[in-house]
Amino acid sequence: MTRLFTPGRSGTSIRSGAPRLIALFRKYGIRSTWFVPGHTIETYPAACEAVLAAGHEIAHHGWTHRPPTTLSRDEEEEELVRGNESIRRLTGRKARGYRSPTWDLTPHSVELFLKHGFVYDSSLMGDDYTPYYARQGDVIELLKPAVFGKETPIVEMPIHWSTDDSPHFEFVRTETTVRQGLMNANAVVENWINDFLYMREVNDWGVITYTCHPFIIGRGHRMMMLEKLIRACLDHGAVFLPMEGAVEEFRQRTKHGKA
Repeated sequence: MTRLFTPGRSGTSIRSGAPRLIALFRKYGIRSTWFVPGHTIETYPAACEAVLAAGHEIAHHGWTHRPPTTLSRDEEEEELVRGNESIRRLTGRKARGYRSPTWDLTPHSVELFLKHGFVYDSSLMGDDYTPYYARQGDVIELLKPAVFGKETPIVEMPIHWSTDDSPHFEFVRTETTVRQGLMNANAVVENWINDFLYMREVNDWGVITYTCHPFIIGRGHRMMMLEKLIRACLDHGAVFLPMEGAVEEFRQRTKHGKA
């Protein structure tokens, strides 16, 4: 849930957003997963220690917040290794899960996850409610049918832009484009609740991932929205788990042929 930001945004996350989220999750007994860049851990150790002390999983989000697709294979691996060292110093173990800063992977990513002992990734959108095993060795060419590689032990925990707070709320201005964001939080939470209700209606078992960034969701009216989401999901039987817990449940279900 945490990213590497410009200083102003990082300050908002650390000073207000993260403490508000920790307090809200404590209120409802929720343990969540925070994907944190190593640079953020090293820059704000006390804030990251507070997340860990509250019982949340710390997962890998790169050392910096650079898209893997902009890196060479060696640079991508260096990001994994350096970020993992920061997580190990903070938590006492390497990360079990990874999320790409831009939800893009490279042809080398799954190979590197296996090499460095990751259990799951949460960067792809191949499903909406059901985890699956990531493939290695896909070949995609425009003039030929795709050739799919073999499944690996890496569990893919699906995500989507529609259940990420950033596209809905973040105002982004560059030299060439403006993304307005700043949507009405009540309209967004209605969609988010309905996504959960639909999953509950059509799946015997499923996982829905809501992606929230402290500096975005931490604004007052959005914190009220998040609490409304939590209450609605709990009222309809939801179980909130850190991602590593949901991964283990999925693995047990596939082991016994239930998924």
